Amino acid sequence: MTRLKRWSLTAILVATAYAGGAFSAHVSHATGEQASPYAPLSQMARVLVLLENQYVDPVERQRILDGAIKGMVAELDPHSAYMTPKEFALFNQDTEGAFGGIGVEVDFKDERVVVVAPIPGSPAARAGIRSGDRIIQVDGTLLRDMSVEKIIRVMRGPPKTQVVLTISRKGVDDLITFELLREHIKVRSVEGKRLAKNVVYLRLKQFQQGTHQELLKEIGKARQGGQAEIGAVILDMRSNPGGLIDEAEAVADEFLPSGAIFSTRHRGRILDEVWAHRGGALSTVPLVVLVNEYSASSAELVAGALQDNGRATTIGAKTFGKGSVQTIYQLPGGAGLRLTTMRYYTPNGRAIQAAGIIPEIAIKYQTKDGGDPTAIREQNLQGHLAAEGGPPGAKDGKVLIGGKRPDYTPISKLPADPRKGDDFALQTAYQTALEMIAKR
Repeated sequence: MTRLKRWSLTAILVATAYAGGAFSAHVSHATGEQASPYAPLSQMARVLVLLENQYVDPVERQRILDGAIKGMVAELDPHSAYMTPKEFALFNQDTEGAFGGIGVEVDFKDERVVVVAPIPGSPAARAGIRSGDRIIQVDGTLLRDMSVEKIIRVMRGPPKTQVVLTISRKGVDDLITFELLREHIKVRSVEGKRLAKNVVYLRLKQFQQGTHQELLKEIGKARQGGQAEIGAVILDMRSNPGGLIDEAEAVADEFLPSGAIFSTRHRGRILDEVWAHRGGALSTVPLVVLVNEYSASSAELVAGALQDNGRATTIGAKTFGKGSVQTIYQLPGGAGLRLTTMRYYTPNGRAIQAAGIIPEIAIKYQTKDGGDPTAIREQNLQGHLAAEGGPPGAKDGKVLIGGKRPDYTPISKLPADPRKGDDFALQTAYQTALEMIAKR
């Protein structure tokens, strides 16, 4: 039996649907209870005939049909979508962590896309793109008002296709343009580093195929070579957009000795409850979790599970608030349908959708004009699903003011003692981890 995959940033419960046959052009005139549920399609058929025969220029039927289906699905919510065969193929590459791209790790700072680091040997690295560069446009399209998901997708594409990036660089007055050819990129979703005083830092960038195994490898590295036992762990899921829920479930399981991880509901009815197993690799180690306003979906699921089970102190900003589940249907001809089918909830029954996870210790940064920067979250998206049921979310906790928002430091440049760096959230997480170790 084929194992079902579940996807949360953009997909869950990968399933296959087959629609046998095709609709005919017959128009039913039945009324009342005898009306066919497909009768409204006759109107679409009429419009299609008019477009093909009367529009000023010849039209391509498939393009018109694709547009009609896209528009129909787009009426539902921001995360449901119809994908053409080409788009569906790219989507499947994303879930595998292999895709055509330029090879940059990015973060979102003050609503701008900032390069954390180019991947060594990638088109971006060879072209001279640097850490700290701000990507202003892709192929002439401004990124400022795009969602995180859309920004990622416009930067990716089939290998050997060209993409033009317009970049702002500190110390350079004029914008810089780079013309790059996309290449096959393989992304590591987990990075780790052993810090001073036996604190292990784990950065989870997204949840893709193999993330759980990558996590176990990093834990193994931290324990090998006769090193002292791990005293505490910092799990950094800032700007993690989510991904495969199966992988998120397995990751959460490694930190939980027991208890629920999450539940899913469809139209108010509980469909599934997922529980932790005994024997997790880090189920008893003191834990600090870092999140921010761009931590979404599966990342919120993990943070919520660890928070509700009392396993971690969560630090950062209220998360994005995407608590819906998408089912992926493979359609005839290679197309795909991403359809929102469920909401998921934390172990205590809290709704994540449009609410997010509120950290126990909130980090706030100030803008140049002294104001507090705000970010677009799920609740700001047009047509977003409302939260449904469940107790209210956690109340605001302790608030720390961090001054200027730092650039996201590449792990290779992370100091062994984060207190010597400029990442205030990480400094707070590290100090919290040391206090946890002292109390053991």
